[in-house]
Amino acid sequence: MRILVDADACPVKDEIYKVAWRHELPVTIVSNSWLRVPDHPLIDRVVVSDGFDAADDWIAKAADADAIAITADILLADRCLKAGASVLAPNGKPFTEASIGGAIATRAIMADLRAGGDQIGGPPPFSKVDRSNFLQALDSAIVRLRRR
Repeated sequence: MRILVDADACPVKDEIYKVAWRHELPVTIVSNSWLRVPDHPLIDRVVVSDGFDAADDWIAKAADADAIAITADILLADRCLKAGASVLAPNGKPFTEASIGGAIATRAIMADLRAGGDQIGGPPPFSKVDRSNFLQALDSAIVRLRRR
């Protein structure tokens, strides 16, 4: 088992490290630019080119049934699910086969509204509750995968 992190804008990297260390799971931090990561044998850093979707492509290729992918990117979440991975958003919300279709549809609607000039708000600010929900969801995902 391992954790794959879409890291460029991930607000829960420190939480991922703590949970991974507790469960002794390797973590791969994937980004388009160099990011500081702890010097620890379980943490691996992969810096991909700055090409469009380069980090997403790397993560999707590495995703499988033994991986937990952490991303807020709905299209990447879909690719990881299709590869058999478990997928969590940074707020702890799991992406599942049952929920991904609705998330993709909502994403498309919002993109159309923005393209039409509509002023719509973005997501709510990241909160302590989101961080707590993420910690619980990641721990639960690890336990679930270990039981299978």
